[in-house]
Amino acid sequence: MDPGRPGKPRERTCIGCRKRSSPVDLLRMTVSGGLVLPDPDHRAPGRGAHLHPVAECLDLAERRKAFPRAFRVPGPLDLKLVREHVAQRSEGSTAVEVTKAATRPPATV
Repeated sequence: MDPGRPGKPRERTCIGCRKRSSPVDLLRMTVSGGLVLPDPDHRAPGRGAHLHPVAECLDLAERRKAFPRAFRVPGPLDLKLVREHVAQRSEGSTAVEVTKAATRPPATV
C-alpha cells in the first residue's frame, strides 16, 4: 500500500489487455532512444508503462500501437528486449513448474 493513501491499494493498467493489476504482477518498461527497456526492479528513471509479462498482452499492445502512446513519444519503438524478457520469463516459469512436479514427494494414502 502507498503510505500516502492508507486503505487504497496501488494499481496499474496493462497497456495490452487494459486490465488493472498490482504493480508486482506487471512488468514496468521505460524507453530510451527508441528502444523499450524492461525494468523488472521498477527503479529506472523516466516515464514508465506497465504490461503483463505474457506474449498475448505484448502482442495486443503492439497491435494497438500502445507503446508510443504510453510513453508519449512519436514513431515506432524497438521491442526486442521486452520480447526477450517475456520469452525468458515464460520459459523459466514452465521449467520451474516441471522441476517442482518432478521433485514433489509422493502422495500418501
